[in-house]
Amino acid sequence: MWTRELTARQKTGTLLSVLILLVVVVGVGLLLREHGPGNMGTGFLQGAAVGLVAFAVVLWRVSRAPDKASSFERAFTSSGDERDDDLLTRALAVLGLAAFPLTGAAAVAIGLGAEVAMVMFFLLIAQLAVGVVAYVVIARRS
Repeated sequence: MWTRELTARQKTGTLLSVLILLVVVVGVGLLLREHGPGNMGTGFLQGAAVGLVAFAVVLWRVSRAPDKASSFERAFTSSGDERDDDLLTRALAVLGLAAFPLTGAAAVAIGLGAEVAMVMFFLLIAQLAVGVVAYVVIARRS
Protein backbone atom coordinates (compact mmCIF):
# COMPACT_ATOMS: atom_id res chain seq x y z
CA MET A 1 0.00 0.00 0.00
CA TRP A 2 1.40 3.41 -0.95
CA THR A 3 1.75 6.20 1.53
CA ARG A 4 -0.32 9.37 1.14
CA GLU A 5 2.52 11.85 1.40
CA LEU A 6 6.24 12.09 1.89
CA THR A 7 7.48 12.18 5.45
CA ALA A 8 9.57 15.09 6.72
CA ARG A 9 12.62 12.84 6.66
CA GLN A 10 11.97 11.88 3.02
CA LYS A 11 11.49 15.53 2.04
CA THR A 12 14.70 16.58 3.78
CA GLY A 13 16.65 13.70 2.28
CA THR A 14 15.30 14.44 -1.19
CA LEU A 15 16.08 18.15 -0.95
CA LEU A 16 19.60 17.46 0.32
CA SER A 17 20.17 14.86 -2.40
CA VAL A 18 18.99 17.23 -5.12
CA LEU A 19 21.26 20.01 -3.86
CA ILE A 20 24.29 17.73 -3.75
CA LEU A 21 23.44 16.35 -7.18
CA LEU A 22 23.05 19.86 -8.56
CA VAL A 23 26.45 20.93 -7.21
CA VAL A 24 28.13 17.82 -8.66
CA VAL A 25 26.40 18.17 -12.04
CA VAL A 26 27.27 21.85 -12.43
CA GLY A 27 30.87 21.19 -11.33
CA VAL A 28 31.35 18.30 -13.74
CA GLY A 29 29.61 20.23 -16.52
CA LEU A 30 31.90 23.22 -16.07
CA LEU A 31 34.96 20.95 -16.00
CA LEU A 32 33.82 19.27 -19.22
CA ARG A 33 33.18 22.64 -20.88
CA GLU A 34 36.70 23.75 -20.00
CA HIS A 35 38.63 20.55 -20.67
CA GLY A 36 36.30 18.21 -22.61
CA PRO A 37 36.31 17.73 -26.37
CA GLY A 38 33.84 19.61 -28.56
CA ASN A 39 30.49 20.38 -27.01
CA MET A 40 30.67 17.63 -24.40
CA GLY A 41 30.19 20.00 -21.47
CA THR A 42 27.20 21.72 -23.03
CA GLY A 43 25.59 18.38 -23.88
CA PHE A 44 26.22 17.10 -20.38
CA LEU A 45 24.63 20.19 -18.82
CA GLN A 46 21.61 20.00 -21.15
CA GLY A 47 21.09 16.30 -20.42
CA ALA A 48 21.44 16.89 -16.71
CA ALA A 49 18.92 19.74 -16.87
CA VAL A 50 16.39 17.50 -18.62
CA GLY A 51 16.97 14.78 -16.03
CA LEU A 52 16.55 17.16 -13.11
CA VAL A 53 13.35 18.60 -14.58
CA ALA A 54 11.97 15.08 -15.09
CA PHE A 55 12.88 14.23 -11.49
CA ALA A 56 11.16 17.41 -10.24
CA VAL A 57 8.01 16.54 -12.20
CA VAL A 58 7.98 13.03 -10.72
CA LEU A 59 8.50 14.38 -7.22
CA TRP A 60 5.74 16.96 -7.71
CA ARG A 61 3.30 14.34 -9.01
CA VAL A 62 4.00 11.98 -6.12
CA SER A 63 3.68 14.70 -3.48
CA ARG A 64 0.51 16.24 -4.99
CA ALA A 65 -1.53 13.17 -5.87
CA PRO A 66 0.17 9.88 -5.00
CA ASP A 67 -2.87 7.89 -6.07
CA LYS A 68 -2.56 9.27 -9.61
CA ALA A 69 1.20 8.73 -9.83
CA SER A 70 2.48 5.62 -11.57
CA SER A 71 4.07 2.76 -9.69
CA PHE A 72 7.43 3.74 -11.19
CA GLU A 73 7.08 7.28 -9.87
CA ARG A 74 6.20 6.03 -6.39
CA ALA A 75 9.04 3.50 -6.36
CA PHE A 76 11.53 6.03 -7.74
CA THR A 77 10.73 8.47 -4.95
CA SER A 78 10.69 5.73 -2.30
CA SER A 79 7.08 6.48 -1.41
CA GLY A 80 5.55 3.36 -2.86
CA ASP A 81 4.57 0.07 -1.35
CA GLU A 82 6.41 -3.24 -1.45
CA ARG A 83 5.08 -4.09 -4.91
CA ASP A 84 6.31 -0.81 -6.38
CA ASP A 85 9.75 -1.31 -4.86
CA ASP A 86 9.86 -4.93 -6.03
CA LEU A 87 8.98 -3.95 -9.61
CA LEU A 88 11.73 -1.34 -9.75
CA THR A 89 14.27 -3.67 -8.15
CA ARG A 90 13.52 -6.48 -10.59
CA ALA A 91 13.61 -4.15 -13.61
CA LEU A 92 16.95 -2.72 -12.49
CA ALA A 93 18.26 -6.27 -12.06
CA VAL A 94 17.34 -7.07 -15.66
CA LEU A 95 18.98 -3.85 -16.79
CA GLY A 96 22.12 -4.75 -14.85
CA LEU A 97 22.27 -8.16 -16.50
CA ALA A 98 21.78 -6.65 -19.96
CA ALA A 99 24.27 -3.82 -19.46
CA PHE A 100 27.32 -6.10 -19.59
CA PRO A 101 26.64 -7.67 -23.02
CA LEU A 102 25.40 -4.34 -24.42
CA THR A 103 28.60 -2.64 -23.30
CA GLY A 104 30.64 -5.49 -24.76
CA ALA A 105 28.84 -5.13 -28.09
CA ALA A 106 29.54 -1.39 -28.02
CA ALA A 107 33.24 -2.04 -27.37
CA VAL A 108 33.36 -4.44 -30.30
CA ALA A 109 31.63 -1.88 -32.53
CA ILE A 110 34.17 0.77 -31.53
CA GLY A 111 36.96 -1.72 -32.13
CA LEU A 112 35.62 -2.35 -35.63
CA GLY A 113 35.83 1.36 -36.39
CA ALA A 114 32.37 2.72 -35.61
CA GLU A 115 32.18 6.33 -34.52
CA VAL A 116 32.50 6.47 -30.74
CA ALA A 117 29.88 9.17 -30.18
CA MET A 118 27.29 7.26 -32.21
CA VAL A 119 28.03 3.98 -30.43
CA MET A 120 27.71 5.64 -27.03
CA PHE A 121 24.38 7.19 -28.09
CA PHE A 122 22.99 3.83 -29.19
CA LEU A 123 24.34 2.17 -26.03
CA LEU A 124 22.49 4.68 -23.86
CA ILE A 125 19.28 4.31 -25.87
CA ALA A 126 19.53 0.50 -25.74
CA GLN A 127 20.00 0.52 -21.98
CA LEU A 128 17.06 2.88 -21.48
CA ALA A 129 14.90 0.68 -23.73
CA VAL A 130 15.87 -2.47 -21.81
CA GLY A 131 14.98 -0.79 -18.51
CA VAL A 132 11.61 0.46 -19.74
CA VAL A 133 10.65 -2.83 -21.40
CA ALA A 134 11.73 -4.83 -18.35
CA TYR A 135 9.66 -2.62 -16.06
CA VAL A 136 6.56 -2.86 -18.25
CA VAL A 137 6.84 -6.63 -18.70
CA ILE A 138 7.42 -7.29 -15.00
CA ALA A 139 4.55 -4.95 -14.06
CA ARG A 140 2.16 -6.79 -16.38
CA ARG A 141 3.18 -10.24 -15.15
CA SER A 142 3.01 -9.53 -11.43
